[in-house]
Amino acid sequence: MSKPTASLDQAQFRRFDESRHNDWVIIDRHFHHYQAGACRRVLVHLERLRGDHHGYPVDRYEHSLQTATRALRADADEETVVCALLHDIGDDLAPANHAEIAAAILEPFVDPLNAWMIRHHELFQGYHYRQFYGQDRHARDAWRDHPAYQRTVRFCDEWDQTSFDPDYDTLPLATFIPMVERVLSRAPFGGLPSVEDTCPAPSNSEESRV
Repeated sequence: MSKPTASLDQAQFRRFDESRHNDWVIIDRHFHHYQAGACRRVLVHLERLRGDHHGYPVDRYEHSLQTATRALRADADEETVVCALLHDIGDDLAPANHAEIAAAILEPFVDPLNAWMIRHHELFQGYHYRQFYGQDRHARDAWRDHPAYQRTVRFCDEWDQTSFDPDYDTLPLATFIPMVERVLSRAPFGGLPSVEDTCPAPSNSEESRV
């Protein structure tokens, strides 16, 4: 039985060094469409934290919403509120390295200082509990001269570590969806390359092979 013919909306190569310009036009079109849906997929993943309490007084979903609620009520800017909402989104896939996952998701779209804040929030949060593990609760002070130090301290001390209260009047996810959409729909820092939709002129080496 013969293999099915590839769709005209799919690239035709079997390996990259066989690819042609039109293959990458097709792939590029799909990529930009997929990139535009990132916000929806991130919010679906946030929902996966429901019921995931790991012994804490609230689950990770409630904790995320509560942290964002506190940031919003403290008049944090929209980008910081979104960072607060998504700061623990990596818990589902990488509980031992969740801050790195969250920072990687946010980094293309937020201020580098906010990305640094999310990447280091677990260490800074440890000020409130590392002593129970026989660790140095003041480890974050090694970063005291970093430009994001104070914002990370505020994030952890005022919003993150306080957001395990089952009785807090946490705002629903619907409050934050427009904010997430606006932040994650930004053009990534540095931009994204895009394949020209016109066939490029052949290079000298290509002409010599004709």
